[in-house]
Amino acid sequence: MADQQPLDPTHAFAELGRIKLDETDLEGVLQQVANLAKRTIARVDEASVTLIRGRNAHTAAFTGDLAANLDERQYEQGGGPCLEAAATTAVVSVPDLTREERWPHYTPAALDAGVRSSLSVGLPVQEAVTGALNMYSTKPGAFDDEAVVLAQTFAGYAAVALANAHLYDATATLAQHMQAAMESRAVIEQAKGIVIAEQRCSPDEAFSILSKMSQDGNRKLRDVAATLVENKYRRPQP
Repeated sequence: MADQQPLDPTHAFAELGRIKLDETDLEGVLQQVANLAKRTIARVDEASVTLIRGRNAHTAAFTGDLAANLDERQYEQGGGPCLEAAATTAVVSVPDLTREERWPHYTPAALDAGVRSSLSVGLPVQEAVTGALNMYSTKPGAFDDEAVVLAQTFAGYAAVALANAHLYDATATLAQHMQAAMESRAVIEQAKGIVIAEQRCSPDEAFSILSKMSQDGNRKLRDVAATLVENKYRRPQP
């Protein structure tokens, strides 16, 4: 694949801009970034995307096992180009692994896997998450200055797509939480109404009764309310 005619960068950037966030998730966006990087930047044999939150690093997308395995080796050893790029949001170029001395534990594994050069570009996703776009080649000196500039430009477009996807994902999650909260409130109000009718008590007293049932049964208030409502409407009515 790396020897085929690369995709026109303008087409790749347009594809990144056309990603429909309501039709995919963050994982899907990351996979598209990895796929497009492999198709766009010449002499890339495999590509991957590393994400780091706190001290936890993982490969969120990859185009082949070669990239995934070498990423994983870096995480295990705590050092390597993808981790450095993610930590510094900079470009980390490895023109010739046979002459590389920065990562003595990772380099032999990469050479054994057949990789001779690599390029990692930092991706600032958002405040709590950083990442890197990683490109591996079986040829030494695969990434010249032109490839580095293209990779940086590509990473800039990818970072925008990822940030938008992350924001969209967070907004969707917030909306889901709000919906769940509204549903919880609705079922609790239903349960309060049942308690008020059966116990001839005030709304505050009904809520206290439900809270005590929740504490005594070591169950969430919403679950207690839902069970009460379900049992009420399941009973045969006189």
